[in-house]
Amino acid sequence: MKIRKLLRKIIAVLLFRIDWKKLVFIGAILTVFRIMFQISTLPYPLTEWILFPPSEISSSRNLNHEKNLRELPVSPDIRFNLSQHAPLVVSLNFTDRLSETQEVLERREQVSRQRKSRKHVNAVEKVFFPSSPVRNMSNNMLRYIASLTPDEALAYAKREIENAPLVTDDQDLYTPLFRNVSTFKRSYELMELILKVYIYKEGKRPIFHQPYLRGIYSSEGWFMKLMEDSRQFVTRDPQKAHLFYLPYSARQLQKARYVVNSHDLKPLSVFLRNYVNMLASKYPFWNRTRGSDHFLVACHDWGPYTLKDHEELSRNTIKALCNADISEGIFVSGKDVSLPETTIRNPRRPLRNLGGKRVSQRPILAFFAGNMHGPVRPKLLKYWRDKDESIRIYGLLPHRVSKVMSYPEHMKSSKYCLCPMGYEVNSPRIVEAIYYECVPVIIADNFALPLSEVFNWTAFSVVVSEKDIPRLKEILLSIPLRRYQAMQNNVKMLQKHFIWNSTPTRYDLFHMILHSIWFSRLNQIQVSQIS
Repeated sequence: MKIRKLLRKIIAVLLFRIDWKKLVFIGAILTVFRIMFQISTLPYPLTEWILFPPSEISSSRNLNHEKNLRELPVSPDIRFNLSQHAPLVVSLNFTDRLSETQEVLERREQVSRQRKSRKHVNAVEKVFFPSSPVRNMSNNMLRYIASLTPDEALAYAKREIENAPLVTDDQDLYTPLFRNVSTFKRSYELMELILKVYIYKEGKRPIFHQPYLRGIYSSEGWFMKLMEDSRQFVTRDPQKAHLFYLPYSARQLQKARYVVNSHDLKPLSVFLRNYVNMLASKYPFWNRTRGSDHFLVACHDWGPYTLKDHEELSRNTIKALCNADISEGIFVSGKDVSLPETTIRNPRRPLRNLGGKRVSQRPILAFFAGNMHGPVRPKLLKYWRDKDESIRIYGLLPHRVSKVMSYPEHMKSSKYCLCPMGYEVNSPRIVEAIYYECVPVIIADNFALPLSEVFNWTAFSVVVSEKDIPRLKEILLSIPLRRYQAMQNNVKMLQKHFIWNSTPTRYDLFHMILHSIWFSRLNQIQVSQIS
């Protein structure tokens, strides 16, 4: 009986004198603190345990890189089966975040090493975690690639590209456009996986770090903007960089330093010379390679001429130039990159008027309108202005004509769009023709065609020498209709590779330019010297 009375009292106390809500709240807080404490004791961050199974990573680099490069490991995950029925069984479909996985692996090794030495972890670079598991490549292979020095990684990439698997059909790449689609695809995939670019922070606006996004010189500005915004390719650690970007705008340099009507480019070239000398004195990277792993992007006509006062800048640096004139000794074919010149009239709507008409709705054989500067355009006007109804050649498009049909409508209604050089060999009409699905006719001797290390320009354009301008109609009419239709279709398929996107997408113009710079750097690598 006494026990029962005691139990009744205890139950009464529990039911009526204890605040259960407060008790549950206190218990919940204690449980949360206990979980947080347990998470903090994990050897890796919780997100890494979720994305990657924990594995033991050595705190020191025990890899013999010379042996590794002589006997490059190839994971079964990335082996290609070249059977007759399936020439490309497994394809590396690297997403924009694939290189971020490489940073995760590097970070895991760094955290492990620092925890073992009982040092506080200070994150130098932000670590990005992929939203989905990486397919087609094992963690061991990613870890191996992440362990390579920049030069070793480039040598590895070059060997992989030389043994690129055969690509005969790819839903993202239209084979007729490319010189070698198999080489391009493998190189592009490795660029996405490996490439890291260090951007120098030095240099004041507007010449540096201020992109010019409007007009015919906007290519350099759009590239600068998208490069500096890139989370995938940019590294804050120059020791990890495969390339170094000189982030200046030739257009902004001209606006800030050129004295109008002086015809003197010396102040511009001296300014760049002093800038490079400053970098060379502050950092070891320029002197280490004499600038051969550095690159610049300049679309202004004067871009090449502003480099002349610094011999290494002019001779060694990878130059992406709109003014890609091979006759002047500044642009070097096989090392430098011919930069597409794009006219952007509205930076908020860079793709305005994109598209064209069907072949049956293009009654004009050839069309050109523009200023009469340079040696070629007056010659074009002399031979063809008002001489043939099917070939419409103007200076500036007359108002009476533009009221009936605008400049874009002329290009959309023409089979061929003439792209003669002006003062310099480059012309924004080449990309305009691609936008309007008009086959470009390029009239500029000594012009290295844009991104010609990748694209087969004979598949979608016509090149006419300056001396053959009187034979222009004969040359165009000699092209069979079937071949023209194929070229015009190729132009449409080419469009996506010449488009600026505010948020870059695979194979767009930003990535194509960056790939050509990457490919140029690979061509400099002598694998035998590293292995």
